[in-house]
Amino acid sequence: MTDAQFATVSSIYTLGGLIGALSSGPLSSKRGRLFALRVSTPFHILGALVEATASNIPLMAIGRLFSGLGSGAALVVGPIYISEIAPSGAKGALGACTQIMTNTGILISQVLGYFLSYNSMWRIILGTAGALGLVQLSFLVFACESPEWLGANGKIDTARKTLKMIRGNTVDNNEIAKWAAQGEESDENQGLLTPPQSPHPHANAIRPTSSVGFFSVVRHPDHWQAVVAVLGIMLAQQLTGINSVFFYSVDFLSPIIPTGAALITVTVGALNLVVTIACSPLSDKLGRKPCLLASITGMGVSAILLGCAIMFNIQILAAIATLAFVASFAVGLGPVPFILASELASPEAAGAVQSWALAANWIATFLVAQFFPTLNRALDHGRVFFVFAAMAAVFFVFTSWWIPESKGKKDADEVWGRESRRAD
Repeated sequence: MTDAQFATVSSIYTLGGLIGALSSGPLSSKRGRLFALRVSTPFHILGALVEATASNIPLMAIGRLFSGLGSGAALVVGPIYISEIAPSGAKGALGACTQIMTNTGILISQVLGYFLSYNSMWRIILGTAGALGLVQLSFLVFACESPEWLGANGKIDTARKTLKMIRGNTVDNNEIAKWAAQGEESDENQGLLTPPQSPHPHANAIRPTSSVGFFSVVRHPDHWQAVVAVLGIMLAQQLTGINSVFFYSVDFLSPIIPTGAALITVTVGALNLVVTIACSPLSDKLGRKPCLLASITGMGVSAILLGCAIMFNIQILAAIATLAFVASFAVGLGPVPFILASELASPEAAGAVQSWALAANWIATFLVAQFFPTLNRALDHGRVFFVFAAMAAVFFVFTSWWIPESKGKKDADEVWGRESRRAD
């Protein structure tokens, strides 16, 4: 495979991810989170099957496109679904599952690549993704729809039943109050809420909320702030340079640590997973914003140290700075951005907002993956990491100024300080 062919096969995955991200958000808002997940999962299986059996470059590119479609959709809908079914006090910890499982997949692929990168064994690496897709599809058969989405779309009784099935006896009535604060309670739901009877059975029922489209969400007075917030934080996640380490650490570390660069890459994947798991409760304890600011600060400092280590050929500093860079990412910028869309936007707009977020994420990922080698050669001696440090400074200011704290807030209206929009 030539360099041009390799670039095409690699970048077409990003194109698939962008298409999946743009299409799945509105679909999940209109048809439901679970429906969107079930529709997108077969693309994981089909993509892996085509890749593992590909006999030429065009077939491999098609498989990568299918895999990208599935991944783009999953990264939009999955975090929203998790956040909407999670108890209010555990949204941060459970929301980190997206990043935890992403890191698990990265680590599995790195370990398989370390041991199976010879002959035709690469087909096993690619086929493993299809097996994981089959497992996910099997579990989705037994999953339930998001009660938040059901309630926002007027299916109040179904939402209550689903919430009780998920939470058992620990149902928080405040969650139900968001959908029907003054609604009449049916006999079968007396165990959850017991409000006064209304003389008109449907007088106080909450009205279904129309989903907000991909373009209209930007112009909507209640949602544009959330779009700006998630766009900014997703750009911060990628443009501070994390994928330069995940994709190219062997390339820039090999001249400094010629015998240990590949092992450091696997260690990076393992450290990212361990720190993400260890720090997953922090956003619920400290708040989303403090974790983001700490993460950006740590990555900025680590980028400066890594640039200096490469410039002056300091092996131990290069290794420590690389690991610190990844650990700082795992504290906040890794897991937190994926849960913000569902907390900063109301349910009818969450899908469209998340699509904007992941579109920005995929585009930024492509830019880093495509142009880091060129920029690294142009600046030489690790100076590219000073660019990432400067980006960290910019996004630290943006996060301090624009991103609100959403920890413990019951809905997007409270997060942004707006008057509640409950139905009368």
